Amino acid sequence: MKDKFMQAAIDEARAGRKEGGIPIGSALRRGDELVASGHNKRVQEGNPILHGEMDCLNNAGRQRTYRDTVLYTTLMPCYMCAGTIVQFKIPKVVVGEAQTFGESLEFLQSHGVEVEILNLPECVEMMQEFIEAEPTLWNEDIMEL
Repeated sequence: MKDKFMQAAIDEARAGRKEGGIPIGSALRRGDELVASGHNKRVQEGNPILHGEMDCLNNAGRQRTYRDTVLYTTLMPCYMCAGTIVQFKIPKVVVGEAQTFGESLEFLQSHGVEVEILNLPECVEMMQEFIEAEPTLWNEDIMEL
């Protein structure tokens, strides 16, 4: 059963898709508090680095530390976002699905980040539907053009 933080990430992903963007959402928690959430806005804002995780962290604003947080994301982070997770010393990432895109798993783990992969049907289906509908946009997002 998914928790309220993964649900917040899923809600963000759906909001991003509704805006015409890529359905990837993220949420940051500290204890039982939702610190921030965000979604991929590459299309909406024309910003190539505004992935879901980056938008979430941007929305969190300055934090004294991230060592006591958990990042939830609907899709396994790319290397850019994984690098930010490592840089900010976020100790744990909960991933909604890693079937579509799982390249950074070893990178995260090799840097001491605990990665919990849920492979939730809702997240898997959301990405499959998006990739079927928007293959060019997906390939642009992962730089496979």
